[in-house]
Amino acid sequence: MNEPLIVILIVLMSFLLSFYFTKWWIKLAKLNGLVGKDMNKFNKPLVAEAGGIAVITAIIFSILFYIALKVFLINSESNMVSILALLITFILAGFIGFIDDILGWKKGLKQWQKLLMTLPAAFPLMVISAGQHAMSVPFIGSVDFGLIYPLILIPLAIMGTSNGYNILAGYNGLEAGLGIIIFSFLGIVAASINAIWLSVIALIIVFSLIAFLLFNKYPAKIFPGDSLTYPLGVLIGCFAILGNMEKIALFLFIPFLIEGVLKLRSKLKAENFGIPKKDNSLSAPYNKTYSLTHFAINTIKFLKPSKKVYEKDVVGFLIGLELLIAIVLFFVYII
Repeated sequence: MNEPLIVILIVLMSFLLSFYFTKWWIKLAKLNGLVGKDMNKFNKPLVAEAGGIAVITAIIFSILFYIALKVFLINSESNMVSILALLITFILAGFIGFIDDILGWKKGLKQWQKLLMTLPAAFPLMVISAGQHAMSVPFIGSVDFGLIYPLILIPLAIMGTSNGYNILAGYNGLEAGLGIIIFSFLGIVAASINAIWLSVIALIIVFSLIAFLLFNKYPAKIFPGDSLTYPLGVLIGCFAILGNMEKIALFLFIPFLIEGVLKLRSKLKAENFGIPKKDNSLSAPYNKTYSLTHFAINTIKFLKPSKKVYEKDVVGFLIGLELLIAIVLFFVYII
């Protein structure tokens, strides 16, 4: 069996598994009362929560299938340690996110507590000393960080990307849509540096998210929850470290970095949600801008003749921003 056919099989499997598990989880979550209010709708409909568990299950099985095909059909064990480290990191982040979905709201976890919760997810990458310890630092040049890289920089990166991805959320289709753009580009970058194994994993992630988006797009039947945002953020960190593409990942993370700065203005107390009206149009919840979602609402309102801003407009604006960053990076780094 040739490798292109293997990739097609894996991608198809990831889409179908994600589609099936998501559809199944919607029923199961509603049956067990695991639902939350859709805050950007005037009538606040109840929607299935913690949908990320369906996506991460699909991704886990698809990566395991990829490993099996590599070992038994291609007779290759190349990059196996890195793949397994990525997989364990992803599973740990998914577990932490799911626990946060189930218990976090009851315990009222603070942001610093959530930050520390994601630290164990960095351990697999730390113990294999993943990535290249020498990095190019602006105005300085190449710096070999030695043990500082696996013991300090890796956990900081994993905690930062997992929690950073988590703070720009709360709109139908936003988290999955941003993930599709980011991992599509990371997959292209991986292919350009001949890290084919990372490209395959990127495809698995993208098509799992596409299947999920069919249920998560406006009007959402399911929310991703921390079950999805934590592991997606962790995967961005994994790609940056294992593919030695820290700069590219940092640029792709710009919207999340801006979101973090804006959130700090409110001492991490502001919500991303808009204030829905009877026609489900949104207005900004604060006089000041404490989130990119608030900035999107105000900007679209200024630009649209009708002055009506809807949830789909905000999501389209933010996904468009991420796409613009990816396109610029494509011309700078790929072409």
